[in-house]
Amino acid sequence: MKIVQHGSRARIAAVGLATTGALLLAGCGAANESSAPPGGGSAGGGGELAGQIAGAGSSAQGAAMQAWIAGFTEVAPGVTVAYDPIGSGGGREQFIAGGSDFGGTDAYLDEEEYAAALERCGGEDSVVEVPLYISPIAIAYNLEGVEQLNLSPQALAGIFTQQITNWNDPAIAATNPGVELPDLPITPVNRSDESGTTENFQEYLAAVAPDVWTYEVSGNWPIPGGAAAQGTSGVVGAIGAGNGTIGYADASQVGDLRVASIGVGGEFVQPTPEAASTVVQNSTRVEGRGSHSFAYDLARDTTESGAYPIVLVSYNLACTTYDDPAVGEAVRAFFTYVASDAGQQVAAENAGSAPLSDELQEMFQPAIDAIGTGGAS
Repeated sequence: MKIVQHGSRARIAAVGLATTGALLLAGCGAANESSAPPGGGSAGGGGELAGQIAGAGSSAQGAAMQAWIAGFTEVAPGVTVAYDPIGSGGGREQFIAGGSDFGGTDAYLDEEEYAAALERCGGEDSVVEVPLYISPIAIAYNLEGVEQLNLSPQALAGIFTQQITNWNDPAIAATNPGVELPDLPITPVNRSDESGTTENFQEYLAAVAPDVWTYEVSGNWPIPGGAAAQGTSGVVGAIGAGNGTIGYADASQVGDLRVASIGVGGEFVQPTPEAASTVVQNSTRVEGRGSHSFAYDLARDTTESGAYPIVLVSYNLACTTYDDPAVGEAVRAFFTYVASDAGQQVAAENAGSAPLSDELQEMFQPAIDAIGTGGAS
């Protein structure tokens, strides 16, 4: 698996938009209760796909989702797309319960959730689970007088387990020679809600510092004390409101906060899309799931040069079967736009994410094509 960051993408853009256009035409019959067969319309007539679809979940996808919805509205003005960034845990729960048409989650469905989602979506291989948003998780901090900060994996784990409690601790000073670290308490900030970002961060800590991070990986923060805030925006706001604060959040949403460089091998690496993609390209697909599930176990403990291992791979969830075929058509068209070159580029521009490679776009498209196909009668 390879993530391509640069180079010509015009061909994929054309394919993605053409596919989206075809889906819009294919949806006309269902959306308008016409007797015309799917795909029987033309660009010059036959109407457009219309209706409303709603999703909920990952707040880390928030900025990208706003950009995707705006871009998709230009392609399909008859479809209204709503997205509630309630967090990954809530998004998975709503999707499994049938409370949303699609979901967003920063952690793939676990075995129990996947089984429940299969039941909601219609049985064997009926869940579409594709990672359409890839972004580094930044370690953002607010510390007066410290413009740059290097943190080893061990020190980072020590800070968030509250074993390292002061900014001038030797474990931090050792990787920041010449930096005047203040004699100031550290205030770690974590998510108060169940969060895929939290789970991804914990997975990293467990992989690189298992002797320090001894907690079971979870979407919930396991350690009392420190500070807690709701959602990505809440964490960013809490970090910015204090001095001596440090927390984790999607890199695209940390704004003007300073961001630590993290030790990888013999380097200290900033959270860039290119560095995040280096980790993803070395990761492996989870086995034993349906053909429409693309869940990945990430290479958190990589020492490869230029890699940034605290990465968030956020998934989008849909069904191959919907009670209303028009909903399936609309979700399929929206996901096709999101996965296309146009959708990935607008997310990169507005949310700082790493665009999918040509290889991944082509790999995921058959699963996206299956959305809603079992719902037509």
